[in-house]
Amino acid sequence: MTKVCHMTSVHALNDTRIFIKECKTLRDAGYDVTLIVQHDKDEIIDGIFIKGIDKPKNRCERMLKSTRQVYQRALECDADIYHFHDPELIPVGLLMKNRGKKVIYDVHEAVSEDIMNKEWISKPLRKTISFSFDRLEWFVASKFDGIVAATPKIMQQFIYLNPNVININNFPIINFLAKNIPTISSRSMSVAYIGAIGRIRGIKEMLQALEKSEATLLLAGTFTTREDYDIAIYEKGWEKTDYRGQVSKEEVSQLLNQARAGLVLFHPGPNHDDSQPNKLFEYMAAGIPVIGSNFPLWKEIIEANECGICVDPLNPEEIAGAINWIIDNPDVAEQMGRNGLRAVQEKYNWETEGKKLVRFYEELLNEDYYRSGSTAAIY
Repeated sequence: MTKVCHMTSVHALNDTRIFIKECKTLRDAGYDVTLIVQHDKDEIIDGIFIKGIDKPKNRCERMLKSTRQVYQRALECDADIYHFHDPELIPVGLLMKNRGKKVIYDVHEAVSEDIMNKEWISKPLRKTISFSFDRLEWFVASKFDGIVAATPKIMQQFIYLNPNVININNFPIINFLAKNIPTISSRSMSVAYIGAIGRIRGIKEMLQALEKSEATLLLAGTFTTREDYDIAIYEKGWEKTDYRGQVSKEEVSQLLNQARAGLVLFHPGPNHDDSQPNKLFEYMAAGIPVIGSNFPLWKEIIEANECGICVDPLNPEEIAGAINWIIDNPDVAEQMGRNGLRAVQEKYNWETEGKKLVRFYEELLNEDYYRSGSTAAIY
């Protein structure tokens, strides 16, 4: 049985893309799967062997101590394929490659662009760090056996650097689609936002829009910084917000069953305009209309499938207008919700993406066989 080792020093054990989607898909395809991740012990969960590393105290410790721990635990695995998910693990990937292992780099975001939005990095340094990382990624991309890109745009950035690149989108799992969806008119006068919370993800504009709307906000997730939290709670719209904090998958479903629409109002800028956030498809899978930023890619998804409304994410009045329209037109909103659910069932689902991932692995493993010159391989 082929041994596969996924590695992350950043993401949580229950990360949707890494554990729930990729690791379980490979397990179901017959691979022996190990996941190296922050965890307090080694154990087997859902048929996947978990190798734990310590939870770091800060970013510096994570980038130094956690990276060393990941490498040590990776050596213990002696896997056939190593698949890593964080840019800071590039050195680990190179070390495993030097040991003759097959290595896959899973690129979740356009990192050099995302660095420009990192508020914990001083502004004068962001451009230099972004450029330096871009050069590093350009240099090492060709060293790995494969690149898995989370969006079409990311794939385009690597397609000329490595011939073995594939786009595996973060689409929802059909088994997680909402069941017994309540009608829009039977729900509370509320809209929902779920995920990381911060200014660049539109929390300030959401709260300001509430002042001009009859709706309340169901808010779940973690604030990216203490400063963003402090800014949010002093907005008048906070009085109309039901903040749940971090919630489970089951609680997410319950929350979305109460809302009349889902909000995804990222600010324009690097790493947002061409992103495909999970929450966009989660709202569609929940059968509710989406109120989203008017980026061209998002308009292609939301407006082309007639499953919501696109607005200027920097304009609270426009956001409020969309919220009020959804509330005032429950029959049309109901149809939008059905349209989004159907689009997920037919196009935007993990079942399709998972098959692409398995084929990618099969082709990667077959490369050596074909190179051997075997007549069986030829025919």
